[in-house]
Amino acid sequence: MNFETFIKSVSKIKNLNLPGEDSQFKLSPPFRGNLVNENREKMKHAKKAGVMALFYPKDKDTFLILILRKTYKGVHSAQVGFPGGRFEEEDVNLQNTALRETYEEVGVEMDTVEVLKPMTSLYIPPSNFIVAPFLAVTNETPSFIKQDDEVEDLIEVKLIDLLDDRNVSDVRVMTSYHVELEVPAFILNGHVVWGATAMMLSELKDLLKKAL
Repeated sequence: MNFETFIKSVSKIKNLNLPGEDSQFKLSPPFRGNLVNENREKMKHAKKAGVMALFYPKDKDTFLILILRKTYKGVHSAQVGFPGGRFEEEDVNLQNTALRETYEEVGVEMDTVEVLKPMTSLYIPPSNFIVAPFLAVTNETPSFIKQDDEVEDLIEVKLIDLLDDRNVSDVRVMTSYHVELEVPAFILNGHVVWGATAMMLSELKDLLKKAL
């Protein structure tokens, strides 16, 4: 989709209701409900994080930036996600966290980003985080600089590919609990995107389809 057309249409989003959990659950792994119920007490003391769904122009087209995380000893090793991270004491709020982390991880200057709307927060049982996603745009084509110690690769996803229902399917993955299961996922640029990121993308996709 042409970026100028996208910007004109996406402005409507500020006044739209969020699709919420119903939309997220379309891409929920089958075991998620049990995990959430088992972690009700832990949720009361969950850590907080902010992530950014950032759209931008490239060759007049509209793109979304995702990242492939490094392989490490942790539950989100080698997974695809949004730029973002943990809330720090110096952050004014979670939106500021998402902006700061987006700058740190992919090099997009905070003052070039317009946050359009906070989206539905999501609890992630394996890491005990509550993640707040934000929908944002930048009118400039970013000169991305990836944070080499945390980011393995940058994944530039065309908006049209995100919105294409053919890019959602069931795949088998190895979970952080060392169990292989079939889960719903996005297939974007050859990457399997599942779990919390897929759930947030599902809400983002449904919200954009209301506006575009």
